[in-house]
Amino acid sequence: MNTITIQHLAEKLKLEILAGEQGLERVIDNDDIHRPGLELTGYFHFFPSERIQLLGKQEITYLHSLTKEERDERIGNVIKKHPPCIIITRNQEGLSYLIKHCNEEGVALLRAKEKTTNVISKLNNYLGKELAASIGIHAVCVNVFGVGLLIRGESGIGKSETALSLIERGHRLISDDLVILKRIDPETLIGTHDSTNRDFLSLRGIGMINVPRLYGSGAFQDETLINLDILLSAWDEKKYYDGIEPPKAVIDYLDVSIPNLEIPIRPGRDIASLVEVAAKNWRLEQQGYTAVNEFYGRIQNH
Repeated sequence: MNTITIQHLAEKLKLEILAGEQGLERVIDNDDIHRPGLELTGYFHFFPSERIQLLGKQEITYLHSLTKEERDERIGNVIKKHPPCIIITRNQEGLSYLIKHCNEEGVALLRAKEKTTNVISKLNNYLGKELAASIGIHAVCVNVFGVGLLIRGESGIGKSETALSLIERGHRLISDDLVILKRIDPETLIGTHDSTNRDFLSLRGIGMINVPRLYGSGAFQDETLINLDILLSAWDEKKYYDGIEPPKAVIDYLDVSIPNLEIPIRPGRDIASLVEVAAKNWRLEQQGYTAVNEFYGRIQNH
């Protein structure tokens, strides 16, 4: 199970730390967020203490309307449940009672400048990706014409060289050699790097190169949706390759099915161009057009 620390969350989302510094090393393993409402009235059945607690303008205004004794009791009871952290939105002030209880219980108190809906959106997006189920695979990941591609094949088949040709044509590298795949919902997979191989492309005979330094920042991006899986394979003279309608295939990663096609390699084949065509063709298919259907239609008309 993936986890992140409160400290990491605060740094990534630029949240101000108001109290409870001793709780910054606690970990988050749940991407759900809770806004305590009934809990502030004293009702704690089904309270999800494992979730981040978010206090917006509505909750803070309600707390300010209470007497000091009521406020201390009600917010104190929430903090005593030891949630991972408490986040205040809209840069709200007058939080001395929250600071007091969070310091006493070691619960990190964080504050965001943005309005509540924006903070919830940012938290959902960030936690959804960071805590998503993930695997690492041996492949190259690139973005070609806005289509996220995995390029696989045996070591030495030419995956990195193909990626280099695509970069020189204006496309973007995501990761070379090790690709981290994350399932962010039942039908969506993203590909990214593992931080250590960020920016780098390894080429036999040349060595390691830094893609953004050689080709500019536009030649690299951190992640992409995975739309198509391409397998590069050595040409087999005994195998029949259908040039009209290859069999449809899919490959599953983390229970997400991705369309898969095989591109056989032999001298004279421009692999980068074939990959570009595969990406364009995938886009057309998403719009409902397939060349083979038009081709068969012409044959029937004649």
